[in-house]
Amino acid sequence: MKNIILNINKTFESRVRLGIMSVLMANQKVDFNTLKEVLELTDGNLASHLKSLEKVKYIEVEKKFVGRKPKTVYTATQIGKNAFKTHLTALENLIKGF
Repeated sequence: MKNIILNINKTFESRVRLGIMSVLMANQKVDFNTLKEVLELTDGNLASHLKSLEKVKYIEVEKKFVGRKPKTVYTATQIGKNAFKTHLTALENLIKGF
């Protein structure tokens, strides 16, 4: 029997990282405050999970100024999109009993 949990990605075991990637998969770009509001997280909690995803190159960070205010925008990289899709497929297969 093949290992049915082989493609479950440890990076996405956290519900916060799973939520971040879900939001980024559904939206091309999302700013920090939107992620914070949608996922109902504190600044520090969100920032630490974003750093984890950035470290493995699953997301890209763009920092800019809008007027005089800083704005940080996140996008899922192709590597991150592929990893997330593989993870979701592995979960679906696990649920189906493969």
